[in-house]
Amino acid sequence: MKTITQRELAARSKAVLDDVEAGETYHVTRNGVEIAEVRPLETRRRRFVPVEELQREWRNAPRVDHAAMRAEADDFFGDEDRVSDQDDPWGKSGG
Repeated sequence: MKTITQRELAARSKAVLDDVEAGETYHVTRNGVEIAEVRPLETRRRRFVPVEELQREWRNAPRVDHAAMRAEADDFFGDEDRVSDQDDPWGKSGG
């Protein structure tokens, strides 16, 4: 965390905001009293996620038990209107 005066913030706003974008936090003072904090947003969205990071996250994801998920869906929604494997409109069932 860095401390900066109101005047410095006004004079160097681009450089300060570049630092904030890079993760730095600033406390702004006026007449020697801290009045504000300038920090990166915690919900900042990234436009690009490296493939390696996605692969690392997917490796740690829980396994899906498809049969249990189907049974749970059938219990909740009922299975009378369900499309059978032979009537699969996308042809994914071994067709």
